[in-house]
Amino acid sequence: MKILAKTGRCDIATVYVAETSAGKRIEFVESVQPPIPREKKWVLIVSSLYGCPAGCKFCDAGGYYRGKLSKEDIFAQIDYAVRLRFGSNSVPVEKFKIQFARMGEPALNENVLDVLDELPDRFDAPGLMPSVSTIAPQGTDAFFERLLEIKSRRYRGRFQMQFSIHTASPEMRKWLIPMKIWDFDKIAECGRRFVESGDRKVTLNFALAENMPVDAAVMRRHFDPQYFVIKITPVNPTYRAKSNALASHVVPGRQQYEIIDALRAAGYGVILSIGELEENNIGSNCGQYINTLAENKTKLENSYTYELQAEE
Repeated sequence: MKILAKTGRCDIATVYVAETSAGKRIEFVESVQPPIPREKKWVLIVSSLYGCPAGCKFCDAGGYYRGKLSKEDIFAQIDYAVRLRFGSNSVPVEKFKIQFARMGEPALNENVLDVLDELPDRFDAPGLMPSVSTIAPQGTDAFFERLLEIKSRRYRGRFQMQFSIHTASPEMRKWLIPMKIWDFDKIAECGRRFVESGDRKVTLNFALAENMPVDAAVMRRHFDPQYFVIKITPVNPTYRAKSNALASHVVPGRQQYEIIDALRAAGYGVILSIGELEENNIGSNCGQYINTLAENKTKLENSYTYELQAEE
């Protein structure tokens, strides 16, 4: 793998643009969470596909799809970041999180499973905690069956399973995610099986746009709070969000929301996750695709303002 360019800030997040052994471009990210130092928490966000076929209405990674990354090219992203920061395969970090969430729906690439199965042997990383974030495409049952087996064998108590829901309305969810996906009952069944003794609850993620219903009663009919926690995040400022007139319901500086109060009253643990606003300018938020800058002549407000720096 060859690093072509990078952008960002080492004290927040860095986006790397790379060319893989297949001669195709990808992106991956390393980030910290100020004021938490890197030795306490360090996050890698890696790509699993070349682009993404899902075409979610607020994600700049969609719009084209060029296939799956090999196991070796997924590992190359992790290897590069680890050796850059630590010089070896030893990662002395209390919480070392690897998210399969940058470019591409991970459930569409079985090589992700091979990476997950080999990670604990490849790195001396006692704080390792993988995270798989998925829209749950139809036809991926075998992927999740093997993922459950790997989680139980390799990562009991230190694995983050996340389903991207975004709205409690099945109709609006189909519009936001124009791909055939699992319904709520199938997600709930799969999620319950992931929570064994000592495990973390499964996360239901809402990148919450204005006018997207999140009815607590609907959620309770499908998702038992014993097994599921809810995470609310902003809709990040992307070209696709703008073109689809999607404004974020979650805004900086605001902590109180009726939706969150209702979900907590229904028994859910709710995480309001806004993160560093500078990540919007860097373009390091999950799902964004910085190469769209080459195709857009207009700058977005509060987004993609950092220049790419070519690597020598």
